[in-house]
Amino acid sequence: MFKQFIDKVGGSEVYLISSLWIFLIFFILVAVMLFKMKKDHIEYMSELPLNDTEEEQ
Repeated sequence: MFKQFIDKVGGSEVYLISSLWIFLIFFILVAVMLFKMKKDHIEYMSELPLNDTEEEQ
C-alpha cells in the first residue's frame, strides 16, 4: 500500500527525505537538551510524583 502511494505521487522523495530530517532534528535537539539539563533539575523532576506534600482528605 505504501509503495503504491510512493509510485503515484510525483516528487514523493522530497516528502520522505524532509520527514526523515524533521524526525532526526527533533530527536537530536531533545538529546542535546537532556544532556545540558542540570542534574539537580532531573532529580527534582524524577521525585516530583513521589513527594506528595498535600494531605489527603
